[in-house]
Amino acid sequence: MTDPNVPPRKPGSGRLKLVLIMLVFLAPIIAAGLLTLSGWQPEGKGNGRPIVPQRSMAEVRVDVAGTAWAWRDSEPRLTLVALPGPDCAAHCLETLALMRNARIVLNRNADRLRLLYIGTPPTAQGAAAVMPDWKTGTDAAKAFEEFRPTQPDTVAAVLVESNATALSWYPAGFDPSGLRKDLQKVIR
Repeated sequence: MTDPNVPPRKPGSGRLKLVLIMLVFLAPIIAAGLLTLSGWQPEGKGNGRPIVPQRSMAEVRVDVAGTAWAWRDSEPRLTLVALPGPDCAAHCLETLALMRNARIVLNRNADRLRLLYIGTPPTAQGAAAVMPDWKTGTDAAKAFEEFRPTQPDTVAAVLVESNATALSWYPAGFDPSGLRKDLQKVIR
């Protein structure tokens, strides 16, 4: 028996509602697929410049105290490579100290970031306090030379992922607090 107060249902209205609900959930998936197929990549708000094309440093030999630097460490750890310009003096040393402090701010995750300085160690006043936290190495193949600044008393940095992929580059004059923010995003 039908209730005279309830209007009759249109045939197919339940199916239309079901299709509309499915479209609400499928639309973002379809949009993401189309964006991926078109080659679009979201731009992160990182402070470093992306290294394009990405390159692996796995075959790059950096000597540290006569031993090859292990890009792929026993535990997954990133490497922050400091590349000084000619004559690393007071300003360069100050930036190195701020880079070291960015590592310290990681607290319990600080051991997930290694500090590697490639070049002639600085001899400016205060170097003895800053440099013990850095491993000093040499790059005979000059694989990092394109990232090294040419201005005196400057330093640039390259962040290398635990799988030996060069992730981002911080050119001379970069903001160390921006580097710290990037490290906090990457290392959790």
